[in-house]
Amino acid sequence: MAQPNAEPAEDYDYESLPPNFSLAQNMAAGAFAGIAEHTVMYPIDAIKTRMQIVNPSPNAVYKGMVQGTIKIATGEGILKLWRGMSSVVVGAGPAHAVYFATYEAVKHAMGGNKAGVHHPLAAATSGACATIASDAFMNPFDVIKQRMQIANSSKMYRSMWDCAKYVYRNEGLSAFYISYPTTLSMTVPFTALQFLAYESISTTMNPSKQYDPFTHCTAGAIAGGFAAALTTPMDVIKTMLQTRGTATDAELRSVNGFMSGCRLLLRREGFRGFFKGVKPRVVTTMPSTAICWSAYEASKAYFIQRNDAS
Repeated sequence: MAQPNAEPAEDYDYESLPPNFSLAQNMAAGAFAGIAEHTVMYPIDAIKTRMQIVNPSPNAVYKGMVQGTIKIATGEGILKLWRGMSSVVVGAGPAHAVYFATYEAVKHAMGGNKAGVHHPLAAATSGACATIASDAFMNPFDVIKQRMQIANSSKMYRSMWDCAKYVYRNEGLSAFYISYPTTLSMTVPFTALQFLAYESISTTMNPSKQYDPFTHCTAGAIAGGFAAALTTPMDVIKTMLQTRGTATDAELRSVNGFMSGCRLLLRREGFRGFFKGVKPRVVTTMPSTAICWSAYEASKAYFIQRNDAS
């Protein structure tokens, strides 16, 4: 039994990792969050990818999310909206495990886990570090996903493994990472903005930092939508780089980096081209980040309860 005059231990609460919260438990929480996030909103992500394609074939031009969904479902079959999801399921779990483990480790090291104290710099820095680590793992899976999402991909690839072999055989290992610098130019600011907004909103809504599903869901959705809208131009270039190997356009196939992609897009489509797919990107991201944060925080709460009970 604790003594009334005992020296209080360092004040850690639900939002922080307790001393007996293992790396494996934190990674399991992150893996569950990643798979839940990506699979639920996958069809809208597929629409976003097709809308961002530069110089698409005439039968793959979409005016919006609803029209695109109907056109794909009626013309190709509704299951085409989920084509390539196996790549996400295989990659997202481990990638998000790395993501959240890195986030918590860096945040803890920077003193961002103390109760009642808001550390925006710790939140932004830990989010950026988490992204660099997880994207290095996830980038090849994202390339495969987008190759399988484009129109007529079933004529080229039977499965994610067939797609991976095809890309490696015809374009080499570099094809899986040519978009990595561009991905980081998008996801580092995206994640920093998202974590900064999430920590700010959740701290404002829930100063005690107790487990509150409504707070985590709302803060996650707002933070994700805000960050997604601001980073759409980089996402458009990333899609261009990851799908260029399927293009018949010689100039498009020769794009080899972020700046060359920007020049081509600006010349062909103007400034508006950089915001292609912004609506489905935001619509996808808001519930995805709400689901992701809710799943992650629920998993943390579950493991903390188990640790307290043991």
